[in-house]
Amino acid sequence: MDITVLAGGVSTERDVSLITGKGVTEALKKNGHRVILLDVYMGYGVHGEDVSDIFDRADEISSDIHAISDRAPDIESVKALRKDNTGGFFGPNVIDICLVSDIVFLGLHGENGENGKVQATLDLFGIKYTGTGYLASALAMDKRMSRKLFQEEGVPVAAGFGMSADERDDSEPSFGFPCVVKPACGGSSVGVSIVNTQDEYLEALDVAFSYEESVVVEEYVKGREFSIGVVDGEAYPIIEIAPISGFYDYKNKYQAGSAVETCPAELPKDVTEQMQSYALMAADALGLDKYSRMDFILGEDGRIVCLEANTLPGMTPTSLLPQEAAAIGISYEQLCEKLIEVSMR
Repeated sequence: MDITVLAGGVSTERDVSLITGKGVTEALKKNGHRVILLDVYMGYGVHGEDVSDIFDRADEISSDIHAISDRAPDIESVKALRKDNTGGFFGPNVIDICLVSDIVFLGLHGENGENGKVQATLDLFGIKYTGTGYLASALAMDKRMSRKLFQEEGVPVAAGFGMSADERDDSEPSFGFPCVVKPACGGSSVGVSIVNTQDEYLEALDVAFSYEESVVVEEYVKGREFSIGVVDGEAYPIIEIAPISGFYDYKNKYQAGSAVETCPAELPKDVTEQMQSYALMAADALGLDKYSRMDFILGEDGRIVCLEANTLPGMTPTSLLPQEAAAIGISYEQLCEKLIEVSMR
């Protein structure tokens, strides 16, 4: 097949997305496909180029990708690098190249990649793509909304509430400190703070609101952190993530050696089955019918709490879903193929 891998963009997870895109591109090439790795924001060439034979030049035009920094990228600096000045999300010729592809593999993460806007655009053009549709993507991306849907469907969540910038309330949460403050639609733990005092709480709100207009405040549940991939209605083995220091923030997620990841996680059988059941329930609550990944905390008191859903799980060398797949004998290349197969259906 002729496949375009879309990566990059202008979210805080841009660098992560580019490494996902690079890994997927290399895997799909090994599988025998013709593949173009395209930075969705930078695009290719100038507007209006003839792309009818673009896959004959796939290696020539694919984006050059490097390693992930331990810090989120400076998005304004990224925007300044684009050659045209249209200001739109899709760079030159991106849609045209997608139109001559058999399918688009979405390696995007964060805003515009996972919030349903890209999916809706591709739907309107009749372009096939990997992952869930626009509505389920939007619901999962908004942690305020996904919390409500989880609660309605019996998926346990931590005590908490959402807050928009125009209704900001600086008073201590009813469940007290410590608590977690995070942007409602962010990812990769960018802008997330664990706070223990009122002064830290005010600072954390400032940080979270600097990223977007809506935040979520939740009780801090101390315990072990886990993640579960759900692919085509099947819950994959549970992976445990234990950061060497601090919590599972941007650096610990993407810098090799920053966390100990164990798969399958060492858990009692009944806890494993319950957590996997919650993962399936969470996917169903949001309508995530292709593939996704759910994050959980197992509290010191034995509570299982669902943190969030990821509609386009990372596929970097240190990402969780590939490790879970490997635990049941599915190689990275086979996983990429499976995600395309599921999405084509």
